[in-house]
Amino acid sequence: MINAENNPSYVNEFLDYSLTYKNKSKNSVEQYNFDLNMFLKYMKYHFHLTRETNFEKIDISDFTLEQLSKIKQDDIHSFISYLSINRNCGPATCARKISTLRIFFKYLTVTSHKLQENPAQNLETPKLNKRLPKYLTLEDSEKLLNTTANDSTKFKERNYAIITLFLNCGLRLSELVNINISDINFDDKRLTVIGKGNKERAIYLNDSCINAIKEYLSVRSSRTKKDSKNSDKALFLSNNNTRISRRMVEYVVTSELQKSGLDTTKYSVHKLRHTAATLMYKYGNVDIRALQELLGHQSIATTEIYTHVDNEQVRNAIEANPLSNYKPEKE
Repeated sequence: MINAENNPSYVNEFLDYSLTYKNKSKNSVEQYNFDLNMFLKYMKYHFHLTRETNFEKIDISDFTLEQLSKIKQDDIHSFISYLSINRNCGPATCARKISTLRIFFKYLTVTSHKLQENPAQNLETPKLNKRLPKYLTLEDSEKLLNTTANDSTKFKERNYAIITLFLNCGLRLSELVNINISDINFDDKRLTVIGKGNKERAIYLNDSCINAIKEYLSVRSSRTKKDSKNSDKALFLSNNNTRISRRMVEYVVTSELQKSGLDTTKYSVHKLRHTAATLMYKYGNVDIRALQELLGHQSIATTEIYTHVDNEQVRNAIEANPLSNYKPEKE
């Protein structure tokens, strides 16, 4: 839920525009709201417009467009410095907030014409260290599936289906919790999901996914109350027979990782998405464009990270060179 009650009107207009016209997801708009709240609170402090000493309690509702128009690029640099030094924000977090400010000020100057000058136009993005994604090995993935399938909990069929979909399809957490039964075409073995930016895409299901879903559905109906909210639509239900929450799915995955003896400080729900992508690329000889479409990446650059995670493939490529065993003739 976006808490917009204490926002200046121009911030809420930007959030509405992003949600309605730019088709941004609710998660993205919530992040915009969070970033802009922090930014405006800092600017009130920076320009000595408040006597409030508790940063979190600074009121931004009275931050006017006239005051906003006085913000220069150096003031934004000061904000980024504050994030880095006082909030211990890393380059990735700072880069995301800079992106929010770019989008926000572009809206104010180009779209709504509320401001004449854009102080964020020439902002540079902090250099990011490229980190390879963490993922489960094939052996660890099989261990996780076996542990979940043989668990003693009465929800083992549901939990197994959840982890099977994560490891086989590379779903995002938000995509999984929003799956409805009607989104699955069992005849065509196809699942329709709504990804980032409310973009719809089709994911083809293998036999492991189909079997796991069918086995779960066979026990799901016996536990569903007829008057349960969303029980007739949602695929995955909570213990209370309502649509399963993101937090519950995270709990399930963490619990099954622990039972499998896997490091929960290293692996998480999102790491299962990385695992699916890596295993498909490593063992499935999947074309990078096909992998991009499957994962719902807007940019091919995001998908290309999975082409660099396997040192064994690099070593094998070198060994496959026809000159790898060449020995020169000695005269």
